[in-house]
Amino acid sequence: MERNGIKLTEQHVRWAALGGAILGGGGGGSAVTGAETGELAVRFSPLELTPLDQIDPETVIVTASMVGAPAAQEKFVSPADMMRCVELFIKSTGIRPGGIITNENGGGSTFNGWLEASVLGIPLLDAPCNGRAHPTGVMGSLNLHRDPTYVTTMTCVGGRKELGRYVECTVTGSIDHCSKLVRAAAVEAGGLVAVIRNPVKASLLQKNSAVGGLSQAIETGHRYARGLEQSVQAGVQEVCEFLGGEILAHGPVEEYQLRSEGGFDVGVVKICGYEMSFWNEYMTVDGPDGQRRGTFPDLIMTFDSQTGRPTPTSDLRLGQEVYLIHVGYQHLKLAAPMFDKDLLAGVENIIHRPMVEHVPF
Repeated sequence: MERNGIKLTEQHVRWAALGGAILGGGGGGSAVTGAETGELAVRFSPLELTPLDQIDPETVIVTASMVGAPAAQEKFVSPADMMRCVELFIKSTGIRPGGIITNENGGGSTFNGWLEASVLGIPLLDAPCNGRAHPTGVMGSLNLHRDPTYVTTMTCVGGRKELGRYVECTVTGSIDHCSKLVRAAAVEAGGLVAVIRNPVKASLLQKNSAVGGLSQAIETGHRYARGLEQSVQAGVQEVCEFLGGEILAHGPVEEYQLRSEGGFDVGVVKICGYEMSFWNEYMTVDGPDGQRRGTFPDLIMTFDSQTGRPTPTSDLRLGQEVYLIHVGYQHLKLAAPMFDKDLLAGVENIIHRPMVEHVPF
């Protein structure tokens, strides 16, 4: 990336949608709606992806997010809802953000903050809370959940008015409690809300964010698109070469279980004897021999063999032929909460599989 940032174009949107979907690791929202938001943002006004070192360390930055269950049938968030979140945040705190970051990479979530930055004329920073998708708000909290003195404000908006689902909320308090309240609001809204949260000074991002995470998503998508010009297999191989990963399997989905629980998608997928558990994102992958082959925050991801589409957990179906890849966490742009074993221990209670004993950090 150029030192002064790059002007984002519709080509970058296409690459970001592909790369974001891959780095979503089974979650991270819809690449279709994400690209729609990205295209709207780059058309509305000139938008640059700004390196973190190009902004005053004292500038107040906020995080843009979407919270919900990807498989929820009544989920709905509009561009107006995204901007309403900013309006509610400014009204509640008196803070006009000087920059914005996304909470994570994903087909949809890579684009969180793009429209807000374009409309407000503020920097979109290349320093997401996490360079891959993750299930909980605390995991995208820049480690603020470890600071007992930090008080956050979160605003959220979403839901269809014609279905009586529309909600808008402002909550203030600890990261953990506010994240739970926002998740509850997403459930009431039909499965999804847009969120603005966690005001911090830009100086905090250097240590606690995934610096360079958005540019990695764009380049991942660029490499994948280049490979797809030859074949789906070539595209998947390009991704593995770029990210330092490997193809574990290629074959049909043999088993697929999904349930929506507490605003999350939870389930199990089996492909060629490999078994993956997921909590929105893939959490674990065990080989046909029962041995663990990958554990979150490693990247575990599936690709449709026919279309080449990076396929999230919410969109799989029995018999679908897919490629399954694994990338070690060491090759990703990850933020501090990804190495918090307490958070991983909490995941074990959801997926009913060991995690902490399988991570080397």
